[in-house]
Amino acid sequence: MIIDDLRSADFSDIGSAPGSVRYLILSVALILILVAGYFLFIDDKKIELEQSRQQELALMADFEFKQQKAANLEAYEQQLADMEELLETMFRQLPNKTEMDKLLVDISQTALAAGIDVQLFEPQAEAFQDFYAERPIAIRMLGDYHEFGDFVGGVAALPRVVILTMHDISLKRAAANQSRYGDSEGRLILEGRVKTYRYVDEEEVAQRAAEAAP
Repeated sequence: MIIDDLRSADFSDIGSAPGSVRYLILSVALILILVAGYFLFIDDKKIELEQSRQQELALMADFEFKQQKAANLEAYEQQLADMEELLETMFRQLPNKTEMDKLLVDISQTALAAGIDVQLFEPQAEAFQDFYAERPIAIRMLGDYHEFGDFVGGVAALPRVVILTMHDISLKRAAANQSRYGDSEGRLILEGRVKTYRYVDEEEVAQRAAEAAP
């Protein structure tokens, strides 16, 4: 019996053991080698294979997304062109270079007409963009909510389209001595910088490009 052979085998001299014992030991050794090889090599390869599959799925999804974008590229470009044309049409309704100085006077006069104490209204240098120019204005105005509301409404009612954006603006309760015309109790001080905008036509763009050329 193989069990008896195993019991009587001299493991220090396997070569002299019965054939059945040697075959059994070789079989067990082979199984151990195969199991060790599986865990050392095949299992790692399975992990790498799964990672490769996940990467393949991600690449396929990215490819499909880019393919869809490429298929719709012409439509996107047309939408962008339409938006740029609409934006330029809106900017064409802004004041031009010759109207800008009068516009600044109109804005200041509108504030005064609303009852606002205009303590500072200082236009600054223009900053040019593609087809419009920004004109920052440093302001300090004293008034109440009703007067500021009338001012905004008056600016909106000017005959030319006016855009005013606020930057670094603070609105706080005024001190009693901040008015030039008496007690300022209960009023507000609006201080900071606003920007207004004007349209830059093709002729002015060409002129500025020629001046900037070496």
